[in-house]
Amino acid sequence: MIQHISRQVIACRRCPRLVAFTDGLRHDYPDYWNKPVPSFGDRDAWLGIVGLAPGLHGANRSGRPFFMDASGKWLYGELERRKSWDGEHLDGAFILNAVKCVPPQNRPTGPEQEECRVWLDREFEALKKLRVVLALGGIAHRAVLRSWGMSPLSAYPFAHGAHYEIEGRPTLLTSYHPSRQNTNTGRLTLPMWRAIFERATRLRNRKRPR
Repeated sequence: MIQHISRQVIACRRCPRLVAFTDGLRHDYPDYWNKPVPSFGDRDAWLGIVGLAPGLHGANRSGRPFFMDASGKWLYGELERRKSWDGEHLDGAFILNAVKCVPPQNRPTGPEQEECRVWLDREFEALKKLRVVLALGGIAHRAVLRSWGMSPLSAYPFAHGAHYEIEGRPTLLTSYHPSRQNTNTGRLTLPMWRAIFERATRLRNRKRPR
């Protein structure tokens, strides 16, 4: 199911601006992936990690979410520290992006986010064993809530370390995105980052309220 979705993601050309941008990148970066980036990980994962969109010189280069950029060093580094990443495979984790194509200036438009939500909807439906979803940043947080049909969004405000128990859904945990803007300024520190994953593990094992 996930593999089928991934093939469809790669072939997607729903958003004209994003298609034009990635098509244009093939001239400057002919060795890059330059296509929609499918999600990646363990199909039996308990932890789903949702980011914003592929980075120009990371996922758009490698074809794997968060791979080969500064944010990816934080994410894959922590997953390796927790023995969930061996350099080739993820164990217990699945990485998704709210938007599958690299956007200009890393800023997808509202309509592009909405257009891309069909893939997030289908991925969540396919990942039957998720216990915790970790949303990295406000846009990813809102994308998850919209995918789950939650309204109003103001009832679930984004904050680093917030978590929400939503009936019939995995626990939603939120974190600042490990972007250079956040990590270089100290808004997100390594102890804060590691604590989020510790909390995700505790939430996985926590008995949910009825």
